[in-house]
Amino acid sequence: MNILTTLREQLLTNNVIMPQEFERLEVRGSHAYKVYSIPKRKAGRRTIAHPSSKLKICQRHLNAILNPLLKVHDSSYAYVKGRSIKDNALVHSHSAYVLKMDFQNFFNSITPTILRQCLIQNDILLSVNELEKLEQLIFWNPSKKRNGKLILSVGSPISPLISNAIMYPFDKIINDICTKHGINYTRYADDITFSTNIKNTLNKLPEIVEQLIIQTYAGRIIINKRKTVFSSKKHNRHVTGITLTNDSKISIGRSRKRYISSLVFKYINKNLDIDEINHMKGMLAFAYNIEPIYIHRLSHKYKVNIVEKILRGSN
Repeated sequence: MNILTTLREQLLTNNVIMPQEFERLEVRGSHAYKVYSIPKRKAGRRTIAHPSSKLKICQRHLNAILNPLLKVHDSSYAYVKGRSIKDNALVHSHSAYVLKMDFQNFFNSITPTILRQCLIQNDILLSVNELEKLEQLIFWNPSKKRNGKLILSVGSPISPLISNAIMYPFDKIINDICTKHGINYTRYADDITFSTNIKNTLNKLPEIVEQLIIQTYAGRIIINKRKTVFSSKKHNRHVTGITLTNDSKISIGRSRKRYISSLVFKYINKNLDIDEINHMKGMLAFAYNIEPIYIHRLSHKYKVNIVEKILRGSN
């Protein structure tokens, strides 16, 4: 399959984009981004590069073309149909010991060099000219300078697939190592989690992970050592924002429960505006997915079906 020819045919046949627009994006697509920032969950701000409407259409079609061609490892839980942060946490819920690690500036660390390596590993062979055009459709040029560095953007519809695909070699090797030693391994985007019931088994993993990352990506992707955390049943264990309980279940955690309860109380007393009500509905839906028994308890607390009504969308 010629990827670019297939993409062009899909877009032009359906009059989704004009020929000259597509040709322009093949040459300067990496410049067609709107850049803004949003607050991070704990501190600082995250830069989001959002593709133009035409480029986004191209990327969505390209995503559909590449998806069946690129291997994604079974240990990957982010951006995979039928999987969620809940499924990711459940893998580790029966383990006493947990190790969490994190890739630094993950999406923006992924470059055309890494993608080219990934394409070869998936038996996708393109000419230099085809590769350059493909990279213009996938990557973002923050500097907007001629021959400026291209990186994967947070905000592009094709970034999730590319990020999972380029991690396949790492995921496979580290998962094989873990399987031999009775360790569970999952990766949720840039968050990697290891768990086991065998004491001290996780101690050497950070060094193994760092060495493998260097060997596989030549220093382009690195570990954020500040976020490497060991935990056990003696301490609070969290995986992708979900609490692991000592009875091998998952929970939204005490602080979230208190927060949600306060929102419902304010709602009953008509002290929430529209945005706050929508936020509360989202939190309730999240809680119901992770820990439905908490929602039942919350309903009993207020002695009316107010929580069920909120979840159903009733006023």
